[in-house]
Amino acid sequence: MNDTLDHLTSRREFLKSTSRVAAASALAGIALPHVHAADDSTLQLALIGCGGRGTGAIVNALATRNQGPIKLVAMADVFKERLDESYRNLSRNHAAQMDVPPERRFVGFDAYKKAMDCLKPGDIMVAATPPAFRWVHFTYAIQKGLHAFMEKPVTVDGPTSRRMFELGEAATKKNLKVGIGLMSRHSRHLAQLAERVHNGEIGDIILQRGYRMHGPVGFFASLPKPAGVSDLMYQVQRFHSFIWASGGNYSDFYIHIIDHLGWMKNAWPVKAQALGGRHYRQSPEGVTYVDQNFDTYAVEYTYADGTKFDFDGRCMTGCMDQYFSYVHGSKGSAIASKNGDCGGPSTIFKGQTPRRSDMLWESKVTPGEEDPYQNEWNDLIQAIRNDKPYNEVKHGVEASLVTSMGRMAAHTGQEITYEEILNGDHEMAPGLDQLTESSEAPLKAGPDGRYPVPEPGRKRTREY
Repeated sequence: MNDTLDHLTSRREFLKSTSRVAAASALAGIALPHVHAADDSTLQLALIGCGGRGTGAIVNALATRNQGPIKLVAMADVFKERLDESYRNLSRNHAAQMDVPPERRFVGFDAYKKAMDCLKPGDIMVAATPPAFRWVHFTYAIQKGLHAFMEKPVTVDGPTSRRMFELGEAATKKNLKVGIGLMSRHSRHLAQLAERVHNGEIGDIILQRGYRMHGPVGFFASLPKPAGVSDLMYQVQRFHSFIWASGGNYSDFYIHIIDHLGWMKNAWPVKAQALGGRHYRQSPEGVTYVDQNFDTYAVEYTYADGTKFDFDGRCMTGCMDQYFSYVHGSKGSAIASKNGDCGGPSTIFKGQTPRRSDMLWESKVTPGEEDPYQNEWNDLIQAIRNDKPYNEVKHGVEASLVTSMGRMAAHTGQEITYEEILNGDHEMAPGLDQLTESSEAPLKAGPDGRYPVPEPGRKRTREY
């Protein structure tokens, strides 16, 4: 589920010894019996992370129809005010499906455990915190025998990706259903186009283009930390500004278009080279920003067969906005997303120019299935109710890795391969399962209050 910032309109062999050790540590002591929905037909939800995305995910979960009763019974966040606001907003329109008394509203870095402890095996954990915490919360959900819905991205670096691959396999062994918030895969417009592209209607794909260029949104840029707030809490609150927490604006904002163009190609890029930079390092008032983001990115992804996928991202005021995606083939072309991350209708054209007179096909969606955010919840709940295989973790990690690959290429000025990002040793924020409010932040500020930033060509093996 996307918040305001998103509403602007073959996995490689990775099971090396490092991933096995990481997964063994993450799953230590966890038994793996099969789990099905409890005899009580009510599915209970616990929300971990009560920002806009988490709140929106609960709205969609509670809006599933004709699939049995469902209710929210616990909430957790590290910021009490955010939890309280989410509770108020949900209560206005969904009071009948809310059963979250004060004693089941938990605050703190261990609040996720307390919220999940309120559930029974077969209930659902909803994880919508900054992405760095996905593996921590997913590990505990598996231990508790809970199905899960996790927001994207699910990883921001190689070590946590290897860990999440293993956790996804553990969830399958335990018969747990897992949805990932890559809603493009649940867009009926894009699904129709993918089928036609895979069947060869536009011939061999020769080029893909994706654009997300608009003004600053979310926590893209951050001013110096105010007094009275720890570095840790500041970085968690403004997670888009910090690569360890979210992959920065590149991973958090751009993953959807990268994901659905990979779907159209039915493959993942194997390498990336890129450029990017920060043109405006100060606010209009002249205060220097302290975040780690670039405001422009231009990434050339390459598939195994040599096909190129160009992605352009920009967060700058006053420039021309572009937010859509294209697929070019040897027999024609297609608009995948007409606007936003997955806006329909999708269209196919007989040439390389998308003229209305040259349009050969346009997607049409069954009434009631227009909203991909609702579709992904309908699909997940149906799988739980009917005990059908359903686990999107592998795809979610792969999409996160390919996104991180492009980001790292821009931040280092080097060509980065899928193998390099997957098997990298830089875990940006180790030990997050042991974090407390008094812990030091994963990222340290300098004496001037500024955080380390990417320096392409100077810092070649790590992003900061």
